[in-house]
Amino acid sequence: MRNLPHGTFKLATASILAVAILSACNKPADQAATTAPASTTTAPATAAPATTKPATEADGLTTAQFKALAEEGFIYGLPLVMNYAIMNEYAVDPNSSQFKAPFNQIKNEARVFTYKDTAVVTANSDTPYSLGWLDLRAEPMVVTIPTVKDRYYSVMLNDGHTYNYGYMGSRATGGKAGSYMVVGPDWKGEKPAGIDEVFHSLTPFSLIAFRTQLMNPADMPNVEKVQAQYKLRPLSAFLGQPAPAAAPNPDFLPATTAGIKENFWTYLGAALAYIPEADEDKDIRAKLAAIGIGPGKKFDIKSLSPERQQAMVEAMKAGDDKVETYLGSGLTDVNGWQLGSLPGDRAHFNGDWLMRAGAAKAGIYGNDAVEAVYLFGRVDSKGQVIDTSKHNYAFTFAKGELPPVNAFWSVTMYDGKSQLMIENPINRYLVNTAMVSKMKKNADGSVTIYVQKDSPGKAKEANWLPAPNETAYMVMRLYWPKPATESVSVLPVGKGTWKPPGVVRAD
Repeated sequence: MRNLPHGTFKLATASILAVAILSACNKPADQAATTAPASTTTAPATAAPATTKPATEADGLTTAQFKALAEEGFIYGLPLVMNYAIMNEYAVDPNSSQFKAPFNQIKNEARVFTYKDTAVVTANSDTPYSLGWLDLRAEPMVVTIPTVKDRYYSVMLNDGHTYNYGYMGSRATGGKAGSYMVVGPDWKGEKPAGIDEVFHSLTPFSLIAFRTQLMNPADMPNVEKVQAQYKLRPLSAFLGQPAPAAAPNPDFLPATTAGIKENFWTYLGAALAYIPEADEDKDIRAKLAAIGIGPGKKFDIKSLSPERQQAMVEAMKAGDDKVETYLGSGLTDVNGWQLGSLPGDRAHFNGDWLMRAGAAKAGIYGNDAVEAVYLFGRVDSKGQVIDTSKHNYAFTFAKGELPPVNAFWSVTMYDGKSQLMIENPINRYLVNTAMVSKMKKNADGSVTIYVQKDSPGKAKEANWLPAPNETAYMVMRLYWPKPATESVSVLPVGKGTWKPPGVVRAD
């Protein structure tokens, strides 16, 4: 998760989804805003039964028109499909290697993510996660958080659109204890006594992600004490009232992140069944329906003519190319690092499906900029791809110019192709605030970070960020960045007064 959640999601004719979110799932791949949201239609929150008639040729469309609609549909649907597959692996399939907990339960991870965690690209290794998926159909869920003053923590709510729609924690609620109600799209009512705030999900199923700062490996027992105080209860249990009737079994189509490659359009239809249509979705949802994809439709690509099948493949590649171009040019280049405010709430995206797809591909489940700013590093200060199989690199923070944050910063290393963490001899996946005191300083007080696959030597190893024998991808995270009102700030993203140091060849 990019940061939770978060590989390049590069398409090719023979490999429709190379590495959006690689997963070691046990199932085979072919197995199958903090403000109230704007109005939505009354589309059912439960899945509509599929028709028995498979999708056939879209009447009245030329192949070129069919391809154009599919391309738009891919860009719109990419985050929905990624989210749907992750939800299945985390909360639906207990046999998945990535399974965390059933719906409406919290899974506390008494560890940070490593190279062994493969369901979400660009996951952070800073904050042990506590993860849960909410089923909001029968009744709201209540999140209770403790008072935490000695470390940063955040609680993020993210719906089936991949919109961030609520925050609690150090920044959002001042680290104070409280109880917060999360409601689904069909809920109507008043805020009960004892509830501090109500958060509205546009979809009946929603991710809740807790991030708790770990100071160092020996600090884990203290993190666990905080995690043990995170509570998740149905509203009826919170109020001490009888529970309402349970919602029917959602009967999800089985999905895996590895299976996205072969089943994108099928997964998209399944995901849409649980995503009520919103005002800004109507046009694109109608276009998808025109090519046979949507709730109640059984899409079968094999039922299409060879020309239409090829058009679907080409549309996915064209859509992916547009997302890649956006990520390459839609962000601000600062000394080789790419900065942009990609993740956000519904209002932030405002129907910009390309930006939403870019946010998911860069690293799904990323934070709003006020919570965390992400800087993406694929090239050096001269614009050349960072290839640590061939060269050694370094970047240097000048004295007094470490990233300006209220919480902490980190730089995490990933394989350039998969965007997953890499196994390395010292089990170090990042450098961060807590490590600076043990790093060797240069004569002028600056701090140099060595980015290379082999150790720079014992004297410099405290400053070493192990890199892959491949192209490298780094993500710099600034948690709770200093506001734009400060004299030094990374905000507004891409226009702030603080600039990251460029990565330079060191060999």
